[in-house]
Amino acid sequence: MSFSSNVKQELCRLPINRKLEAAAELYGILLYCNAFTADLVRITTESRDLAERLPRLMKKVFGFSFDQEPEESAGKLLFLMESQEKIHKMFAQFGLSAARDVTLHVNYGMLEEDEERLAFLRGAFLSGGSVTDPAKRYHLELTTSHYKVSRETCALLLDAGFSPKETTRGGNSILYFKRSNLIEDFLTAVGAPLAAMELMQAKVEKNLRNTINRQVNCETANLVKAADASARQIAAIKSVLREGGEEAFPDNLRETVRLRLSYPTDSLTELARRFDPPISKPGLSHRLKKITEFAAKEN
Repeated sequence: MSFSSNVKQELCRLPINRKLEAAAELYGILLYCNAFTADLVRITTESRDLAERLPRLMKKVFGFSFDQEPEESAGKLLFLMESQEKIHKMFAQFGLSAARDVTLHVNYGMLEEDEERLAFLRGAFLSGGSVTDPAKRYHLELTTSHYKVSRETCALLLDAGFSPKETTRGGNSILYFKRSNLIEDFLTAVGAPLAAMELMQAKVEKNLRNTINRQVNCETANLVKAADASARQIAAIKSVLREGGEEAFPDNLRETVRLRLSYPTDSLTELARRFDPPISKPGLSHRLKKITEFAAKEN
């Protein structure tokens, strides 16, 4: 199952208790579903959990269900309602007129309490929402074909302390979050704290991997840099040895010459410890610089 499916599964496990909250959740589902008109209600979902929850919400709020059992096609479940009597009752419940209202909108009068607003947002996510796997990237969106519904949902989110971005795609209006902390807070608020914790854990693991990668890259770069410096030093030493042997070097540099040739892969710290007595890393760096300068003069 995808992360988005897991989130919806967690949301659908929430109990259906208060009728007002159930109505608000169902309202969100309908405004974000495939079709909610005076002639037709059509809801298509891949979520088996939502398919089980939908009839329960309908019974709780209206006392009736869809016209028939959901049809399955290509892994999706289709709920249909064409009964004018039922649809008119639904429109009336949500403060709409099936005969008059053409453009759907959010009836704020149904969402006066915080619990009802969050239930509405939960329904909107269950019907028209998705969230990507946080191991890959951070993105949560709510998609509806109704521009006015999207703008009014945005106002609800802003009032709840969220700051969604807005865009359009294929004629649909989309509200979305790309910041992980906002996605975590949204999932927690609508009733999916376990999914929010999973997202937080994924973020910690991703940050840890990034930190380790940066350290490895830094260490690799330092090793390459040290190897290049050692190669230049050895080349300089050998050029002098070919011309005049070890005696060509000043006495105070000969021990450094011998150790550098004997331990070509040592870092400066490791090589400095091989002196008797050991010398400091800056002291060794100074001697090696003197060797390369001496070799340049000799050549």
